[in-house]
Amino acid sequence: MAANTPRKPAKDEKKAGQSAPTKPVLLSGGNPQIAKGDGDAPVQAYIAAMPSWKSEAGRRLDALIVRTVPDVQKAVKWNSPFYGIEGQGWFLSFHCFAKYIKVAFFRGASLNPVPPVDSKDKNTRYFHIYENEQIDEEQVANWIRQAAALPGWIP
Repeated sequence: MAANTPRKPAKDEKKAGQSAPTKPVLLSGGNPQIAKGDGDAPVQAYIAAMPSWKSEAGRRLDALIVRTVPDVQKAVKWNSPFYGIEGQGWFLSFHCFAKYIKVAFFRGASLNPVPPVDSKDKNTRYFHIYENEQIDEEQVANWIRQAAALPGWIP
């Protein structure tokens, strides 16, 4: 083979600049550190990176939101998935903690019934999802429907 003739790399050789895919960093409480971005892809990356049982719970919650509000807009901001209506703002977000997932309704104080967990913000209310806990999907869908109909939070 001539000195200047390119050779075909062996099958097991890595191309320059390629590295093995890395898992997302988990922040305190196991919350995935996912780059901010708009659309479904970053939200699905966040959900896939949620540790242990939380990933399946995140998939179920995301599916419930999409079934309830088919035109929902999605994004990842501040290492959390956000859900909103174009032109209205964000109505819901969730975040992983060590023992639960915190679901935030930004105008939750206006929902009926009001979600059970208080916030420092007088408008925001939460509910928590714990391991092995069945959520009341009918109630959560009701909150989602109500929240999506309200003016959302615009950062």
